[in-house]
Amino acid sequence: MERTQCCVVGGGPAGMVLGLLLARAGVEVTVLEKHADFFRDFRGDTVHPPTLMLLDELGLGERFARLPSRRLEKMRMVIGDAKIVAADFSRVPGPHKYIAMVPQWDFLNLLAEAAAEEPTFTLRMGAEVTGLRKGGGVRYRDSDGVERELAAPLVVGCDGRDSLVRAEAGLMSQEYDVPMDVWWVRVPKREDTGKEAQVFGCFAGGRAGVTMDRGDYFQTSYLIRKGQDAAERAEGIEKFRSRIGGLFGWDDEVVSAIRDWDDVKLLKVRMSKLRHWYSERVLCIGDAAHAMSPVGGMGVNIAVQDAVAAARILAGPLVQGTLTARDLARVQRRRNLAVTLAQKQQLGEHKMLIEPALDGTLNERTVPLPLRLSDRFPLLTGLAAFMGGMGPLREKTPVFARRGS
Repeated sequence: MERTQCCVVGGGPAGMVLGLLLARAGVEVTVLEKHADFFRDFRGDTVHPPTLMLLDELGLGERFARLPSRRLEKMRMVIGDAKIVAADFSRVPGPHKYIAMVPQWDFLNLLAEAAAEEPTFTLRMGAEVTGLRKGGGVRYRDSDGVERELAAPLVVGCDGRDSLVRAEAGLMSQEYDVPMDVWWVRVPKREDTGKEAQVFGCFAGGRAGVTMDRGDYFQTSYLIRKGQDAAERAEGIEKFRSRIGGLFGWDDEVVSAIRDWDDVKLLKVRMSKLRHWYSERVLCIGDAAHAMSPVGGMGVNIAVQDAVAAARILAGPLVQGTLTARDLARVQRRRNLAVTLAQKQQLGEHKMLIEPALDGTLNERTVPLPLRLSDRFPLLTGLAAFMGGMGPLREKTPVFARRGS
């Protein structure tokens, strides 16, 4: 039977950062990722300033800088006829005054390559966890379809909002009401688009959406009312092309790239938080512990910060073989306030922007007061950027994981 000191389930940002940090502490860690590669469309591609600082401190800043990327320095909104700068990241403290827009598969591959340099790190791709193992560890199916067991004193669920680890451990979550689901779709970008990453939200006529620059196309989220996917699709793809084109000012030639409904992917938005992030020998972090709204693109940043805190708190007990549930409880206590504040911010944005946008009551005459003040007093755009870009309670990189200056 295979054995490891820590089994990390899920090779997303939280799982790969945690695996890398623990391995640098000398922990035997195995990351199990059910897919054969990291290439997944419509992942969150925003790398926030705290994560950029983490990469610098890990000695990976130069490698990251070589990845194909664009920089988001301002978050713009168009509300009816009003054009607003909602956040100005050039005003945030620290060396990285922007959000980097990098395909997540490139980011994850970079982390995997760095982790592979550590002798105690193992990554198994195409390894799908099928359940928790009595006595600690997991059962999984490898890339050849062979059923295997991996014994471990700790399993960390980094397997997302539909976490199998969370379900197997019987951890219960508190669910929050959300007003929307999201359609993800690619829209080609014109050649005359500038070099600055174009990310902006549009709200008009009962419609809402956000674009994200991915180089030669916009990854675009179009918001629909919660649970209305089937009814909206029944109205036909032509009507959707007309709506999204009208919202963003794209002509028929641009939106014709949306060929049929197969090009429109549904994200069922959930927001939740576990009452307890842990049980005996099991811990959940990232979306497995607290599903985030896509609003503000905060999910990846919060998940990475969870991983940093977990590594700092758990590395010593794992190496020494003294890990107890009290150590897992420390991780939740450390991260709970930051997650609570971030989710309250997202719920506030749902109330302030998303609900009135989908109700058709948001326009240039009803711009919310915080946005009107930001438009009048530009210094406030720095505060908004700090809250959304830096996030609450940045975690310190563990000394054992630092490399270079």
